[in-house]
Amino acid sequence: MLRMRGTALAAVAMAGLLTLSACSGSDTGSGSTPAPGNGSGAPASVKVGLAYDIGGRGDQSFNDSAARGLDKAKAESGIEVKELEAAAGETDAQKEDRLRTLAEQGYNPIIAIGFAYQGAVGKVAKDNPNVKFAIVDDFTPGTDDGANIANLTFAENEGSFLVGVAAALKSKTGNVGFIGGVNTPLIQKFEVGFAAGAKAAKPGITVQSKYLTQPPDFTGFNDPAKGETAANGQFDQGADVVYAAAGGSGSGVFKAAKAKNKLGIGVDSDQYNLPALADVKDVIITSMIKKVDLAVYDFIKSVKDGKFQAGNKVYDLKAGGVEYATSGGKIDDIKTQLEDYKTKITSGEIKVPATK
Repeated sequence: MLRMRGTALAAVAMAGLLTLSACSGSDTGSGSTPAPGNGSGAPASVKVGLAYDIGGRGDQSFNDSAARGLDKAKAESGIEVKELEAAAGETDAQKEDRLRTLAEQGYNPIIAIGFAYQGAVGKVAKDNPNVKFAIVDDFTPGTDDGANIANLTFAENEGSFLVGVAAALKSKTGNVGFIGGVNTPLIQKFEVGFAAGAKAAKPGITVQSKYLTQPPDFTGFNDPAKGETAANGQFDQGADVVYAAAGGSGSGVFKAAKAKNKLGIGVDSDQYNLPALADVKDVIITSMIKKVDLAVYDFIKSVKDGKFQAGNKVYDLKAGGVEYATSGGKIDDIKTQLEDYKTKITSGEIKVPATK
């Protein structure tokens, strides 16, 4: 829940600078456009502040992926961390206050999880030029760019294309569905990529689309009941595979799929393997993995190593930033086809659309 300014935490000194082990894919990804000359010497100690999007740690999706990256960095180096969480219906001013609280308590770097922090990051970073910031899922020049801001973004459309192929190949009705949490340009990237993949694999297929909420209502990312209702509607209209790009609301989609003996596709994390979704894992044929954990880990490591770079770093399919999951073996029979499409995307033969 939202935590406003509270009692300052005492800094825990680190005994010397520890070096994090290298992480696969930590080099700048394809499409990266870092600002030059923003690296600085490594700090004597690192206190990492992380501000989650709505749903926070435990959403089984986007935020949990970020948490895994933070946990890995903490386990390897013993850094001190503080985690704060967004509340449903909060204002931009509250997001700004959360980031200022972390800065005032000496946390550096500070990581904002989600595009909703766009305005807040820009303001707080400008007022705290000696603090390194990162924002996941947004790069808006003039708003959240700056010499002390790293923008960590992803080619969600490319990963969604691959699970769209999987949905089409696994569909028996020739009808699949997409459920987005909130109707924003970011989530539209998931929808557009999914539809393109489904239609590439099976021309003429029907792709239903539904968004749970419209901005400024962001509860669509954490409302399983709405997810279940939307999925039931698509299943009743003939879909037999539904892709949920809706954060914590996805659990409702999987619940509906299990009740109707249909199939679901997860997002952000490999949702088949999440303990909290064990009761519905049998309907999850794959997930579009968005490696927020990799981006968070890479960013923390860059600050510790004195190699911070401002600007937009894109984690695309070629850079290993997005992928499809194979857990459960439910798409083993179509993996050759999926890999063929993957190769065509990374080689540039297929250009996956990102906008409608």
